[in-house]
Amino acid sequence: MVDAAVEVMVGAVVETAAGAVVAAVVETGAVLRRLHGRIGRVPTTDSAPMRAAQTRGSNLVRAARREPVDRTPVWFMRQAGRSLPEYRKLREGIAMLDACVRPDLVIEITLQPVRRHDVDAAIFFSDIVVPLKAIGVDLDIVPGVGPVIAHPIREMRDLDQLVPLTEAHVSFVTEAVHGLVAELGDTPLIGFAGAPFTLASYLIEGGPSKNHERTKALMHGDPVLWDALCERLAQISGAFLRVQAEAGASVVQLFDSWVGALPRSDYLRFVQRHSTVALATVADLDVPRIHFGVGTGELLTMMGEAGAEVVGVDYRVELADAIERLGGGYAVQGNLDPGLLFAPWEALDRKVREIVEAGRSAPGHLFNLGHGVLPDVDPDVLTRITALVHEVSAR
Repeated sequence: MVDAAVEVMVGAVVETAAGAVVAAVVETGAVLRRLHGRIGRVPTTDSAPMRAAQTRGSNLVRAARREPVDRTPVWFMRQAGRSLPEYRKLREGIAMLDACVRPDLVIEITLQPVRRHDVDAAIFFSDIVVPLKAIGVDLDIVPGVGPVIAHPIREMRDLDQLVPLTEAHVSFVTEAVHGLVAELGDTPLIGFAGAPFTLASYLIEGGPSKNHERTKALMHGDPVLWDALCERLAQISGAFLRVQAEAGASVVQLFDSWVGALPRSDYLRFVQRHSTVALATVADLDVPRIHFGVGTGELLTMMGEAGAEVVGVDYRVELADAIERLGGGYAVQGNLDPGLLFAPWEALDRKVREIVEAGRSAPGHLFNLGHGVLPDVDPDVLTRITALVHEVSAR
């Protein structure tokens, strides 16, 4: 695995000027020393309880549990990714799904934003379709498109491709989480999975969709097939969360990226119980659960009731309104508009302060974006936001 990393990094510096080559080689050596140093430092027993005790006092875990904190914790969805030049260098010539199954790369990419931004948590580097790929679903992540499914779900026999997920399918995840918790110390690691509805949408549509028309048609037209599909996906999502939590993740997040396309009645009828099953899979592991979706302002209470301690709020809802709707029963996460990361600092500073102040009325607040970091963002902006939140929220 280290040899592959050498090839990628050497290729990235071949045509640079002499001085740049020296600097790049020094940086490459540092990265490889970190990768080598992780070998042999894998916890072998009781990872979940040991990790829970180690990170229990962190501001992020305490906020998720609605306990007092020294300052508002910060992390960013997609903080590990395309906005970082060190990420782009490491990923050169390596496909997304290939990167996700290499523990050495997963560890390094997950740690990059923690080092750079001083955020309060690491988010495990992966993709919501990784467990589907691991059980043998024929899919690929196409650059500029997203997940593309070779054989979309159309009838009951198509479900044969969805076998139950076990730890053996994703042993690379366990290895990567073990390596990460050894590196992170008392900084929490957040594990994640895609929710049944969002995974179902990809599987039914065959890829990303703006309108989810095939998904909605199947959901209403063949509810037996819909439930059979989501039952399998709930097992897969829940098992993927559990693998990460048992290996040492301190918090987990269930991403339901596209569920905001549904009205409340459809969410209750077709979706909520399946998300409940996925979240319940880790209920005995004493890890806080975050439930996040895009465009879900009308669904927030029901998403909390599905089995979360923290409800993620996207940028389309005022944080104060979300807190009021949730009635004090949940911590909240969010919710800076990712588009504002391109605004002048004065305007961004003002908005960050407003969100921090609004979050004070919640029983717990994890500062985040209302969706993921966009690839063209200046990463220094995220570093400044992290420092600002820490400064203005200090108790």
